[in-house]
Amino acid sequence: MIKKIKIAIAEDNSFLLRSIQDKLSLFKDFEVKFSGENGEVLLKKLENYHQVDIILMDIQMPLMDGITTTNKVKSKYPHIKVVMLTIFDDDENIFKAIQAGADGYLLKETGLEELSKGLRDMMEGGAPMTPTIAGKALKLLRNPPQFTDSLEENPLSSRETDVLEQLSKGLNYQEIADNLIISPGTVRKHIENIYRKLQVRNKIEAVQKADKNNWLNS
Repeated sequence: MIKKIKIAIAEDNSFLLRSIQDKLSLFKDFEVKFSGENGEVLLKKLENYHQVDIILMDIQMPLMDGITTTNKVKSKYPHIKVVMLTIFDDDENIFKAIQAGADGYLLKETGLEELSKGLRDMMEGGAPMTPTIAGKALKLLRNPPQFTDSLEENPLSSRETDVLEQLSKGLNYQEIADNLIISPGTVRKHIENIYRKLQVRNKIEAVQKADKNNWLNS
């Protein structure tokens, strides 16, 4: 009987997720156990089933990005191998992924045979990397850079920022309206504008983005 390599996938793009699953399904020794559209979902699923061998990890995802997720996975489940599977080939993402504990780094343009060989090699102790990534990784390890997170400029008006600060405290529309002396309808309109300007889908994402960029006073 073929010993299957159990795989989990973290990918927020449903089309790319299906493409990866379809590719892996062509091989009898790979079995995709589950997927998650962001790091938080993946970690919750790992709590219920953490007997996976490899996680294919996207980097840019909502709620929790792949590098943060990798760090948490390696801390709690050190037996799981993590391969970054991403479009990003910049020095900062490569370096931070390695620091977080990534065991491999492949670009999404990686061909089917290269991907399958890389995953099998990983189970034998290898560290699959797209050749251009491997070259950059060696240079980065020789001369470790100092990266600082660049802050985005706040696109919100002062009133929208006030509303977001109130949201971050867990207040509902009526409580925010009372505190800011505006109507609940106006609060709702401000929140719609906040989501649109920040390109987020909910309160949690909005607050996390604001907190990351130091837009909130409290």
